[in-house]
Formats: sequence, structure tokens, C-alpha cells
Amino acid sequence: MKVEELNISDKAEWSQLYHGYADFYEMPMNDKILDSVWSWIFDKEIKFYAIGVKSFEGELIGFMHFREMPSPLRGSLVGFLDDLYIHPKHRGSGAVQVLFKELKSIATQNGWPYVRWITATDNRRARAVYDKISGTIDFVTYQMQTS
Repeated sequence: MKVEELNISDKAEWSQLYHGYADFYEMPMNDKILDSVWSWIFDKEIKFYAIGVKSFEGELIGFMHFREMPSPLRGSLVGFLDDLYIHPKHRGSGAVQVLFKELKSIATQNGWPYVRWITATDNRRARAVYDKISGTIDFVTYQMQTS
């Protein structure tokens, strides 16, 4: 497996994977959302990034979206992992581990003291992997609707 930044030629495979990710979280997906997210990946003004993991045959089998964000109490920039998805037939292949290894390297290069992420409490398979990679923190996540 090989991890690399996504490039323009990955859009079709990424779109299929992103649809699978949205389906998992029961979120509606459409071309407007896909085009917005895809444009953020390549917009030099937005600190939003994407890496993908490809099979030995060159097929994009998973991705990570992450961003840089300020941590005011620390007075530093940190990383935030927004999205992680591996095609179901490639789960358990080690793809997640190679993505996290690359993310950790990127975080170190950027001087981020940590990368934070959230997942659904019932996402047991992912949580089993995350528990091996990292610890949890004692915070509750809230989300206020504005419309």
C-alpha cells in the first residue's frame, strides 16, 4: 500500500469513497457538496488537506481529510482529522494504520503537538482501531444548529 496526497486524477475514485462515507453516517450527498470538498483540498488559501491510500494495484481504497486549526489555550496550531474512510473490502488490511502513520508525520512536520478527531459512539470497529493508536480525552462534543 502507498499513501500520498490526493491529486486531480483521483476525483472519480475519491467521489465513490466519499459517497460510501456519507452513506455510513446517513448524510445526504450531492455534487455541490462533493465539488466544495474537492475544491478545498486544492485551495492553497484553506488549510484543509487530503491523503489517500492506494492498493498495490494503484486503486484508491481510502482517504483522510484533515486541517490545521488554532488551539487558543495552547497558543499553537494543532491538527484536526475530519474524515477517514476505507472501502469495506479493504478494512483490516492495514490501510488505516499507514494513513495514521503518514498523518503523524505530517503533524510533526507542521509542528502540531497533537491531532484530534471525533467519531460516533457506536462506531465500534473504528473505535477499536483508534484505541490502539491514541487515547481519548474527557470532553463532550456539542453541536448547535443555526438554521
